[in-house]
Amino acid sequence: MPLVLVPLVGAAPVVPIIAISAMFTNTARVAAFRRSLDRRRAVIALLAALPTCILGAWLYTLLTGRGAALVIGSTLIATVPLRRILKRHGHKLGEKAYAAAAAGWGIVVGGTTGTGVIMLSLLMATGLEGAAVIATDAAVSLGMGVVKIAVFGTAGVLTTTVIVIALLIGLVAFPCTFLAKLIIERLPVHVHTALLDAVVVIGGGMMIFGALR
Repeated sequence: MPLVLVPLVGAAPVVPIIAISAMFTNTARVAAFRRSLDRRRAVIALLAALPTCILGAWLYTLLTGRGAALVIGSTLIATVPLRRILKRHGHKLGEKAYAAAAAGWGIVVGGTTGTGVIMLSLLMATGLEGAAVIATDAAVSLGMGVVKIAVFGTAGVLTTTVIVIALLIGLVAFPCTFLAKLIIERLPVHVHTALLDAVVVIGGGMMIFGALR
């Protein structure tokens, strides 16, 4: 999504736009996978990450367009090796370690996009699998979204253009979530993961290159 939005609206409004539009997609994911939701892990993550998410969102409002592009691009690239390291070591996080990691994730997710993969990795590291990961991640992301939107609104970065674009994206994406569920169920996991990793790394690199020119 940042790869499409940055050339159209610049880097600065990207996080607020995605924060609003993600409310639609995450609501759809919770609805589609609600029976697999791990409420305990969702609550732990929300309690740990909400305070740091507020800080991250506030810091984002202080960035220039160039600074936002550098932060988003760097974060996108960093999520790929981070997820692979967690998977390779096969560690299962206890609740305390999970809460601490969620707090660190909160400040990152508050001011960047593309960091959902970190929470997915953390949930899998606690032992969750399949639909439970998707549903729990969506529930946590909904809570984060509410906080981010509130901070951005208070900071005055939710312009009419930002809101209109976000609502259009959200309305289109909501039904597509259920279509994506059908496609993902038929696509080999390793193929899907490799494609996403390639897009993330290339896209993040392009954003950093553009910011440094």
